[in-house]
Amino acid sequence: MRGLRAHTAARVALGRAGGSLPTAEVLDFAMAHAAARDAVDANLDVAALTRSLGGLGLEVLRLHSAAPDRPTYLRRPDLGRRLDDAGRRTLAAAAGACDVSLVVADGLSALAAAKQGPTLLRELVPSLQRAGLRPGPLAVVEQGRVAIQDEIGQCLGAAASVILIGERPGLGSPDSLGAYLVFDPKPGNTDAQRNCVSNIRPEGLPIPAAAELIRYLLLESLRRKLSGVELKDERGLRIEDGR
Repeated sequence: MRGLRAHTAARVALGRAGGSLPTAEVLDFAMAHAAARDAVDANLDVAALTRSLGGLGLEVLRLHSAAPDRPTYLRRPDLGRRLDDAGRRTLAAAAGACDVSLVVADGLSALAAAKQGPTLLRELVPSLQRAGLRPGPLAVVEQGRVAIQDEIGQCLGAAASVILIGERPGLGSPDSLGAYLVFDPKPGNTDAQRNCVSNIRPEGLPIPAAAELIRYLLLESLRRKLSGVELKDERGLRIEDGR
């Protein structure tokens, strides 16, 4: 069993100290739990994130959800799904036709958004532009939930929207980023209409692989005019004759 630990970060083969776990494993668990709680409670450093996105050549819009602070955001998920009034005014001034709106939001891990978001966008944005797509302004959202991409995409006149958002931290993975894609963004879209690329981090899905998958899904979404449960990753699909 101990050999498994060389191949997985999962808590297996932890050993025993009498009828309990060894002290080192108990302390490691407590540290991982504390890191997950810290990731959920942390606020996004928007100024630092905006600076790190400056080299992409896109206008960066600083937005805020209707949740005024972190405690409210955690208690009221509905407020995190829509913009505040100032955000709507900012988007109204920036509106214009684009193929895809790109959003970065803190979600449940500001650490993930700050750590993985810029690196992923540096891979993703040039590949979308090489494919002939027109990204809209890049929206950075504080206290945002996934569905806020619908209002942002609609306000910008985007055909599709991609949001990069901090996922709910796991024990040992407080910096995991998720990407959600939706075609025809508008309030009222359901989760069944979204595609999710999850666990984006060096120890999970590597950023180059995530960028390529998001690019593929986005191009297919725009070509087929759909997203969600009707859109699958078919890059490795091979249909045998007669089957």
